[in-house]
Amino acid sequence: MKENQISKLILDSAIEVHRTLGGPGLLESVYEEALAYELQQRGLYVERQVQVPISYKGQALAAPLRLDLLVEKLVIIEVKATTEYNSLYEVQALTYLRLTKLRLALVINFGERYVKNGFHRVINALPRSVAKSPSAL
Repeated sequence: MKENQISKLILDSAIEVHRTLGGPGLLESVYEEALAYELQQRGLYVERQVQVPISYKGQALAAPLRLDLLVEKLVIIEVKATTEYNSLYEVQALTYLRLTKLRLALVINFGERYVKNGFHRVINALPRSVAKSPSAL
């Protein structure tokens, strides 16, 4: 399965989670757990709170990067639950993509009245030689 196919399943799952939990107003951790469950029910491999080591000039830093969700080892999901969306979340997701050498991250803000309005795609335009496969998307 490719990133775009996974992305569609993630959007459908996020809408289901948002609807079932009654919309905005809960903690990020609640939406994260429910979204992980929903994605797993749809047959996707999901990892929560994935630690990614960070190195600075060859020195491993004590605080690793922590991804909210990693789906099929291809798509990073950053879960938010805020009424004030900040575009910095997308910049942060792009940095996560660069550090992990992945191509697609989704920032999903469950704090929106309609979660589809809080769904943001972030693309890492990797050179073809770095991508896992030439037709990754």
